[in-house]
Amino acid sequence: MAALATAEACDTNTALLGSGDLRVLPPIFQIYGQCRAFSGPIVTLKVFEDNILVRQLLETRGEGRVLVIDGGGSMRCALVGGNLGQLAQNMGWAGIVVNGCIRDVDEINGCDIGVRALASHPVKSSKKGIGEKHIPINIAGTLIREGEWLYADSDGILISTSELSL
Repeated sequence: MAALATAEACDTNTALLGSGDLRVLPPIFQIYGQCRAFSGPIVTLKVFEDNILVRQLLETRGEGRVLVIDGGGSMRCALVGGNLGQLAQNMGWAGIVVNGCIRDVDEINGCDIGVRALASHPVKSSKKGIGEKHIPINIAGTLIREGEWLYADSDGILISTSELSL
């Protein structure tokens, strides 16, 4: 599948940018994983320093979707590591975007998925199972809803209310 270039998408969809139907996440994310460009329908998750629900969602069939995790921007532990990166690849997820940290960077960089995160951190998260799935989340001032579309490449990350055409 051909990747949609985010810069071109912004250039050709100025009306959508103006209306808010196409939004750009701030350039705060680092690029990880084998897939530098990825896209798909969004699945949302809100957690804080706890990755039990991350695993639960990644254990379901990804079907080309993108898991967007609002981890509250925590820089105190990782929400995704190498095992979850491999699980996401095996279950058919297109990518993972983490408003927080990941770990096992070399393992994640070997996975055939796209991953974006604020940074890496060697400490694992807690395991309490606290959080909310499939709810609207807010990352760096950008509202993101379940079922919207995410497009990521080396230039940035876009959120669209609907699928964009190439």
